[in-house]
Amino acid sequence: MKGTIFDIRRFSTHDGDGIRTTVFLKGCPLSCVWCQNPEGISLKRRPLYFENRCIHCETCVHTCKNGGFRAEDGAIILNPRADEDWEKLIYNCPTGAIEMDSRTVDVETVMEEIRKDRVFYRHGGGVTLSGGEPLLQWKFACEILKRCREEGIHTAVETALHVPTEALEAVLPYLSMAFADLKLIDEDAHKKYVGVSNARIKKNLEILLTSDLKDRVVIRTPMIPGMTATKENIQGIASFISGIYPDVSYEILNYNPLAEAKYHLVDMEYCFDENPKLYPAEKMQEFGDWAREAGVRNVIIES
Repeated sequence: MKGTIFDIRRFSTHDGDGIRTTVFLKGCPLSCVWCQNPEGISLKRRPLYFENRCIHCETCVHTCKNGGFRAEDGAIILNPRADEDWEKLIYNCPTGAIEMDSRTVDVETVMEEIRKDRVFYRHGGGVTLSGGEPLLQWKFACEILKRCREEGIHTAVETALHVPTEALEAVLPYLSMAFADLKLIDEDAHKKYVGVSNARIKKNLEILLTSDLKDRVVIRTPMIPGMTATKENIQGIASFISGIYPDVSYEILNYNPLAEAKYHLVDMEYCFDENPKLYPAEKMQEFGDWAREAGVRNVIIES
C-alpha cells in the first residue's frame, strides 16, 4: 500500500504529547482561505521552484522540453502544469532550486523514518499523522497507525473530519489521541471560508466525542481575525461540543502569521492583503473565557 506525503517532521513538540514524529499526508477536501499548509491541499504532486536557491544558470530552461521553465526579464518562471520529466530537471539543477512538493511512499518506508526516533517515544512522545487531511488517504493512514500500535508507539491524528464516517471508524481503534478541528459553527460562514458544509464534520465530532477515545480528544479552533476569532463563533462551538461531552477539551489556537510565505510557492493568493500579527496573551485569555462561559470546562490556550 502506498500514499503521498509532503513532509516528515522530526522532533515536533506541537502535535501531541512529548517529542513526536509528524507525518504530513497530502490532500485535503477543504479550502480554508487561511490554510497553514497550502502545499498539502491538492492530492496531485507538482514541482516547486525556490528562487532564493537559484543562481540563474538557466540549466532548467535549456533542459526542459515543453515550457516547464522560461527566462523572462532576468527571472526564471515555472509552469508546473507543463508535461516535463520533472525528476530529470530536479537532478540537473546544481543548487537544488527545484523540488517536487511531495513523494509517493509505501508504509514500510514511513515506518523506517518513524523508527529513527524510537528513543524519544519512551518518554511520552510518539507519531502524529497530519496534513492536509490525513484521513483523505484513510486506508494508508490506518495501516501506519496499526503498525505503530503493534510496535508500542503512541499515535495521534490531526483531522478536520470532513471525511466519510467509515474512515473515522477505521482509524479509531489504532489511535491513542485525536486532535479535531471545528473552525466555524455557522453553516454559511463555514461554506464561505472553508468551502464546504460543516454538517459532516459535526456528525463525525459526535461519533468521536461519544467514543471510548473521548477523554483523549482535543477539539481545536484557529483564531483567524475577522473570521473565526469572534465571540459568537467561539461560544457557538463551545456550546455545541460541551453539549455532546461536558468534559471535552477545547484548544484555542493563536493565529499563525508564518503561513503567508508559502503561498507564492504554490501560485495561490493569501486571504489577507496585510498579514495580521499573533494575538497577545490577554486576548487569547479572553477567547478562553468566552469558551468557559459557554460551558467548556477544559480550555487549552495555545499562545
